[in-house]
Amino acid sequence: ADAAEAEVRLLLQEARESIEAARSYRRELQQRLRGLHQAREQIKESATLTRDVLEQHFSDLKGTLKKLLDERLMSLLQEVDVIEQESIKPLDECQKLIEHGVSTADDLLREGESAVDGDAGTQNEKLCNFTKKALHIQLDSLPEVPSLVDVPCLSAQLDDCLLTILKNQIFRHGTVASRPPVQLEEFVEKPGGILVRWCKVDDDFIPQDYRLQYRKSTASHFEDVYVGSETEFIVLHIDPNVDYQFRVCARGDGRQEWSPWSVPQIGRTTLVPHEWTTGLEGYSLSSRRNIALRNDSQSCGVLYSKAPTYFCGQTLTFRQVLFGIETVGQPDRRDSLGVCVEQRNGYDSLQRDKAVCISTNGAVFVNGKEMTNQLPAVTSGSTVTFDMEVVQLGPCSNEGGNFKLRVTISSNNREVVFDWVLDQCCGSLYFGCSFSYPGWKVLVF
Repeated sequence: ADAAEAEVRLLLQEARESIEAARSYRRELQQRLRGLHQAREQIKESATLTRDVLEQHFSDLKGTLKKLLDERLMSLLQEVDVIEQESIKPLDECQKLIEHGVSTADDLLREGESAVDGDAGTQNEKLCNFTKKALHIQLDSLPEVPSLVDVPCLSAQLDDCLLTILKNQIFRHGTVASRPPVQLEEFVEKPGGILVRWCKVDDDFIPQDYRLQYRKSTASHFEDVYVGSETEFIVLHIDPNVDYQFRVCARGDGRQEWSPWSVPQIGRTTLVPHEWTTGLEGYSLSSRRNIALRNDSQSCGVLYSKAPTYFCGQTLTFRQVLFGIETVGQPDRRDSLGVCVEQRNGYDSLQRDKAVCISTNGAVFVNGKEMTNQLPAVTSGSTVTFDMEVVQLGPCSNEGGNFKLRVTISSNNREVVFDWVLDQCCGSLYFGCSFSYPGWKVLVF
């Protein structure tokens, strides 16, 4: 009985495993069916889009060609009109002269015939007047009429080779590609932005430039956001929790035309954009509050972020704060760019406790103490990045505990790495800056 029961249990177990395997197999097949459906839809949608693009392009091309041909025809017809008018004008003048001579000769003939046939009493006087008049008119002087070989004979010269050239060019115009040479590879969330990466998938294609476009999912048209040789770009001014479509194409080495677009993909960010806090008298902010300018005010102090939007995650690396120095003023040792645990008013620098920062001369400060390692001085066009990884030393609770952040500060292709020990857990940090003299302009993203 026990053996039979064990056999039944074994069969039940095998049956359950088979059922689970069948369910997993069905899920996998359904997943593949969805993949096939997506692939079919992609082919159909891209084919429809390609047809529309081709029809629109050739329709525009026909319209443009017709316009150009009409303009050329009008130009040639006008040229015919000008030659005709200029050539006929002297003939018209000669015709008027001849017609005037014919009229004069008719009058003279009538007068001569009257004098000859007149009565004897007045005949002598009439004949005398007629003779004088005939001598005055110079009946032996005739206007010159040009021969036919001396006058223009208009004709049109039309070279049929144009049709051959156009035919050859038209038959080579345009191509249809089934696979673009570059594809989007990765989207990385940034505060108020998305880092977009792409890669070359055609080994035979040699790119010279890339072209990245994006649009909101609700928009109808893509717009250029980057053209250059890099294979990644941070797209800023992205609304959080909103889908955006991206696509990329490339231009081959020595070519003018762009390749087909990659398959559009959707990216989004859930991170709110970095913003400087408003109201500090010594700083002027841009409309998006991501650029701070140290103005001429004598007031000084630390300009903090609006909120602690620089997040640190355990065992994860974040590159959340990037200071881009657009213009510079006179440097001062108290200047600082960095991050801190909390906002503290009354300080004129981040060179204090619970803060790490870099001065404009390249000195690095941790909790107010200067490190021996130093970075290059901050100049116009410099970028300073903060990269932090969480390392927890001891138990951490709401009451506090040992907490360590591994910090990497990079500037001008050099970096320093150190551990920053805190007495409390920090899920997010503020960023800040302070400058003693006007002229410094800082972009944060």
